[in-house]
Amino acid sequence: MNVSLLFTNSADIFSRAIRVATWSRWSHVALVDGDRVIEAYPQRGVQIIDTDEVARRSREYALVDLPCREPEAVLSSAASQSGKPYDYTAIVGLGLHRDWQEDDAWFCSELVAWAFAQAGEPLFRDEAIRRVTPQHLWMLAPFPASPAPVLFPQSRLLEK
Repeated sequence: MNVSLLFTNSADIFSRAIRVATWSRWSHVALVDGDRVIEAYPQRGVQIIDTDEVARRSREYALVDLPCREPEAVLSSAASQSGKPYDYTAIVGLGLHRDWQEDDAWFCSELVAWAFAQAGEPLFRDEAIRRVTPQHLWMLAPFPASPAPVLFPQSRLLEK
C-alpha cells in the first residue's frame, strides 16, 4: 500500500524563495486523498481542498507514492490538523530552532512527516533531521507515479 504525495511549484516569489533555500525543484508538497489534497498552505493553514484548486495555482507537479502499511492512518492524522495555522517561523528561517514536531502550526512538508510519524511510520529518525523540506520528502520516493513532472495547464491533475 502507498500514500501519494503531490509535489508542486509555482511562478510566485514565495515558491522561488523556498526552492532556492532548499535546493529543490519543489516548493510545496501535499497528501493526496482521492480527488482532494490535505496541505498546509500560506495564509490558509492546514486545509483539505480539491485537486483542481491545486492545479490552478501550480506551474508543474509530480505525484510520488511512498510505501505505507496504514495509508488511512496517515491521511486521517493529517486531516485532523485541518484549521491549524501555517508555520511562518519555518519559512522565515530554516535555521530557527523551532521543533518541527510541535503541532500548533504547520508548513507543508512538516505536516506530511508528522502525519506519517503519528501513524506509526516515521520517515526520519528524530535525531537525524531537525527540519523537513519538500526536497527531503522528494528524495525518499523511489519513483514518481507520473513519469516526469507535468506542466500545467497542458494536463489536468491526476488524469491518466
